[in-house]
Amino acid sequence: MIIRLLLAAAIVMPCLGCASATRGITESISIASTPPGATADVSGLDNPTACVTPCVVQVKRNADVTVSINKPGYEPQVIPLTKEVAGSGAAGFAGNVLVGGLVGMGVDAATGAAMDHKPNPVTVTLQPSRPAPAPRPAKPLRPRPPAKPQPQS
Repeated sequence: MIIRLLLAAAIVMPCLGCASATRGITESISIASTPPGATADVSGLDNPTACVTPCVVQVKRNADVTVSINKPGYEPQVIPLTKEVAGSGAAGFAGNVLVGGLVGMGVDAATGAAMDHKPNPVTVTLQPSRPAPAPRPAKPLRPRPPAKPQPQS
């Protein structure tokens, strides 16, 4: 019984201080646009997704995420998100030194649990598309002067 308890403690202890346990491996990304109602395509996920702004999507913390925002009549915008170590993520990662050891550090590094995506929220102001230049009206053709008769030889 005591051996089982020690074995269970040995399995659980590495993750008690780690960011994977304290923060999770996913985060919510809020996406908004002015004007609202644009389509946000989120790539870099296991299952790329789309939503209509304003919206929120769940992403893995270790994912390389790009948000493309489109709305008819407006210029499309592409926003690549970066990953940065968050303050609370650093604390969770540091907790591995005290409790989790190398196993907890490895789990955090593999899952990106200490990371946050930036910018979050993703907020864009869409710019109206420039209308295509109007085609120039065709110039009227000038009638050709009548051909001069050629002298007969």
